[in-house]
Amino acid sequence: MEKEEKKKISLSALRKSLAVFKYLKKHQWLFLTGLLLLVISGLLVIVITALLGRLVNPTGNSELPGGQLTSVLAEYLPINTSWGTTGVTLSILVALLIIQGVLSFFRVYIFAYVTENAMYDLRKDAFNTIIRLPMQFFNERRVGDLSSRLSSDISTIQETLTVTLAEFIRQTVIIVVGIGWLVSYSYKLTLVMLVTLPVMIVFIALFGRFIRKLGKETQDKVAESSIIVNESFTGIVNVKSFNNESFESHRYERGIAAIRKVAMKGAIWRGVFGTFIIVFLFGALGLVMGVGAWLRDSGELPGEVLSQFIFITGLVAGSIGGLAAQMGSLSRSLGVIENVMEILDNHTEDIPIEQLPLKSKLDGSMAFNNVNFHYASRPDIQVLKDVSFEVKPGQQIALVGSSGSGKSTIASLLQQFYNPQSGEILFNGKSASQFTLSELRSQMAYVPQEVILFGGTIKENIAYGKPDASDSEIEEAARKANALQFIEAFPEKMNTIVGERGIQLSGGQRQRIAIARAVLRNPIILILDEATSALDSESEQLVQSALDNLMKGRTSLVIAHRLSTIRNADRIMVLEQGQIVEQGPHDELIARQDGVYKRLTEIQYRINEDLA
Repeated sequence: MEKEEKKKISLSALRKSLAVFKYLKKHQWLFLTGLLLLVISGLLVIVITALLGRLVNPTGNSELPGGQLTSVLAEYLPINTSWGTTGVTLSILVALLIIQGVLSFFRVYIFAYVTENAMYDLRKDAFNTIIRLPMQFFNERRVGDLSSRLSSDISTIQETLTVTLAEFIRQTVIIVVGIGWLVSYSYKLTLVMLVTLPVMIVFIALFGRFIRKLGKETQDKVAESSIIVNESFTGIVNVKSFNNESFESHRYERGIAAIRKVAMKGAIWRGVFGTFIIVFLFGALGLVMGVGAWLRDSGELPGEVLSQFIFITGLVAGSIGGLAAQMGSLSRSLGVIENVMEILDNHTEDIPIEQLPLKSKLDGSMAFNNVNFHYASRPDIQVLKDVSFEVKPGQQIALVGSSGSGKSTIASLLQQFYNPQSGEILFNGKSASQFTLSELRSQMAYVPQEVILFGGTIKENIAYGKPDASDSEIEEAARKANALQFIEAFPEKMNTIVGERGIQLSGGQRQRIAIARAVLRNPIILILDEATSALDSESEQLVQSALDNLMKGRTSLVIAHRLSTIRNADRIMVLEQGQIVEQGPHDELIARQDGVYKRLTEIQYRINEDLA
């Protein structure tokens, strides 16, 4: 099981994490209002706690802090002072609780409003950044990791700003003001409290984390044993064929023995934990109360103050324990925020989010001039070596060669997914750098060998080639791609759901949907990673017919796997180890007795005969 990576908190990481607050800038005054309400709410908690302590001994001296507090609040609140000390105190408590409730509601609403709007902007910026990052970035990252950044990581940031940060500030206010309040009662008793209860609370928080870690370790062992069960039952044919029932039994026995070992370790520590709470926590609380009673009996601490001191001590001690937990949450959140901010700091491709009108129209000509290329992840492997060729408008060029010879890399470079280390790629006789990426890619279409459709309807997948296309344009594109007949056979027709990655359609149907998408785009340059190599004969014929229609009148670059499909290409380029070793029409290349193309054709012919 993969463990969560923990990052050390550094100054640079903290500085980078603080950048998330720029998303709050738009609502900074509202956010500051929420913080003010939060501070007031924390102060009210202390006041309410002190009043609860006064209820225990309401007949104390009115000149003491509790009595003074009651008098001041009674003066500013609509309280009838003839109700007696207990009645006045209870009335003030009710009034303060109502005020606290109202403030808490507005504080929660304000924080939610600010953070929801901030997270809306953050999610939008994160997605817009990721979607415009170069292909090399996606080659180095997992899709699940990127999805997590947009979902769980940003949700964690939202919870941090809405809950964790608010609780951290509230508990800090309670601790600071509460300790100051306690010192005003008795600095001696406050010192006793500070060297006992907070230490015990923090220790319990750390001890509790250790217990939870053991519990998680037990669950991990249970999950590992479940994997053994699933593998054994799923592969039951292999188990029985190899007579390995005994092996699987012993393997499972070792798994559950590990569960028992970790669980017993956890049980021992839980017992120690329970003993520690009973003996030390209650012992520390008893010590504070004992010293307080001694001070009361000696006349240094009035009885009214002792009850208030005990109540506020419990509040402060609880806040110290809570603060330790919030510190842990903030520490984890800083790592999450840093990960998201790192993505936003990446250099994106120069592609506008809003569609802009084209400034330059391609004529279909393109050329490679001494292009050398290697992938950033494999700098020691030269994929293309001094590749040069020229394609005139409307020509059909085929690329053939063994796997790894550089065919797909040429297609990727044409689409500007990568930049060559040296050499130049030309369109309209000009360097590709003189065009924007949007200008180039919007006038190209790519039909891959393995089509992955989006999970919506057939109509939505075809319209992806031209999002503003009319229904009649989409239908005409489907007809030209030989797809309209099978689409009309579905009960929902164009509104048929294709399923995730197009799983509800056959391979040939998916290919024709992809071709219809390219037809609708009406590209100047068409790039085909031959779409018929994995299809049955009937589907291959329909798809090849659709491809022939699509290539008419367009500059086409075809990556060929079945050499029989490119006989009519204007020029065939044969690649070996990143170099063009032969080029010319089919008849010329096949006539070369020792030619590479002739050898590839003969090998494929023999394979087809063997399969037949």
